[in-house]
Amino acid sequence: MSLTTAHSVVAPSTNSKRVAGALVVGYALISIVPLLWIFATSFKTPPDSIAYPPKIVFQPSIEGYCNLFTTRTRQTPEYINSLGPATGFCDETVRKRNMVIAGPSNFLPRFVNSLIIAFGSTFCAVFLGTLSAYGFSRFKVPLADDLLFFILSTRFMPPIAVAIPIYLMYRELGLSDTALGMILLYTAVNVSLAVWLLKGFIDEIPREYEEAAMIDGYTRLQAFWRTVLPQATTGIAATAIFCLIFAWNEYAFAALLTSGTAQTAPPFIPTIIGEGGQDWPAVAAGTTIFLVPILVFTILLRKQLLRGITFGAVRK
Repeated sequence: MSLTTAHSVVAPSTNSKRVAGALVVGYALISIVPLLWIFATSFKTPPDSIAYPPKIVFQPSIEGYCNLFTTRTRQTPEYINSLGPATGFCDETVRKRNMVIAGPSNFLPRFVNSLIIAFGSTFCAVFLGTLSAYGFSRFKVPLADDLLFFILSTRFMPPIAVAIPIYLMYRELGLSDTALGMILLYTAVNVSLAVWLLKGFIDEIPREYEEAAMIDGYTRLQAFWRTVLPQATTGIAATAIFCLIFAWNEYAFAALLTSGTAQTAPPFIPTIIGEGGQDWPAVAAGTTIFLVPILVFTILLRKQLLRGITFGAVRK
């Protein structure tokens, strides 16, 4: 029967591979079109960004980036002429619209908040998730299946279901509009994902490695640090990417619990208002810059991510 089964497996034909490749390329192109449109819009002027029909060919301008990083006020032509020559491209651009730069915008502080909160919560979630996954994998935990299901069930609820209780709790504890409060919240949400992902990786690491290390005189913690952790690096990297993506893109809790000091970029970018309405080039510029850290992080760990979601850790 095994021979019959072996002979019944047919390798994909050349045409099948070509069709599959064409479908993957087509899907990738369709998925990247919105990103390319956002990137192009960031280099349009405000009139070009709302032109109908939409302009594919246009004169590039960095006015959107200037508007993103600065705040502007309207002044009289006489006052603008009294200021002397413009000191840079952004200054020259806003003066053409009878405006002057009043100071920096709040985008950079909001962007830094996103970096601190997203990477801080990712580190905490992966750290706690690794320890918890190791415990569930290596020790006999009472009601382990029930506990794992309870941990996973915390991801079943939509954020809006717990938004009001969390808001009231944070207000009483003084954690509203604080980076610490957002890090704790995102960590709590991401721990369940980290535990479930990392437990699968650690389960595939042979126990014999730790036993051999402990026979050589290592403690349990030293054996974990020197034998398990290096082999779980692939799973840790894949888990970190998924946790970071959630924390980086999260909007609902950020909009509800932050408004000033700890506000992140997602709720701030849609509020960028220009002269006469939404400043779409500035919004697109903020979105483009916001994509860069997560893109770089994913590219740096792409090999670990690919191995992690396909093969897992070392197998027996």
